[in-house]
Amino acid sequence: MVDAVSGLGSSSPALANSQTGLADNFEMFLTLLTEQMKNQDPLNPLDSTQFVNQLVDFSSVEQQIAQNQNLENLLLLQSAAAQSASVSYIGRVATALTPQAMLTEGEASWEYTLPSEATTSSIIIRDAEDRIVARSDGETTAGSHDFTWDGLGEGGNTLEDGVYSLEVIAQNADGDNIAVNIQAAARVTGVDLSGSEVVVEMGGIRVPLSSVMSIKDANA
Repeated sequence: MVDAVSGLGSSSPALANSQTGLADNFEMFLTLLTEQMKNQDPLNPLDSTQFVNQLVDFSSVEQQIAQNQNLENLLLLQSAAAQSASVSYIGRVATALTPQAMLTEGEASWEYTLPSEATTSSIIIRDAEDRIVARSDGETTAGSHDFTWDGLGEGGNTLEDGVYSLEVIAQNADGDNIAVNIQAAARVTGVDLSGSEVVVEMGGIRVPLSSVMSIKDANA
């Protein structure tokens, strides 16, 4: 966050190059204009309208570069605000669009939403190595559905705590697959500000800030 705010007074390399190029070109234009006026034919003077139009064009380009700099500063301010807000998420419970959830003490929970009614629906659970470890029947009615897994594998064995992924395969009467939204909730344990987008850490799960749908107090 500090780096983002401190960069407000500076411009990107591309913008800085644009400003430098514009200044160099403007100085060259003035030099050429001065030389042309010194050496113009008194009987056929140079058209002043043309020079005025060129000056207007230079002014327009300068204004556009200034607008781009203002836009960059605005984006930096928004990024700094997002980073500042995300740090306050630590210790609270976040609900995010993600198929991953933590299996803790024999329980992992998800919520999935069917946008329309399905004729068939099945649930597949995969481990961190993308191996199928459990299956279950899913709901077929349209709307949101909660699913809690007891941590038992297909053979009835108890699996270790960790990150697991939920996949819902649903089809309509025509046999077409239905897009299913899956979300999970967990306590926020950290925030990663090192990349171009803020990443929220929920135990062993990492999701972009844009995937976080809601934040609430852990005791709520």
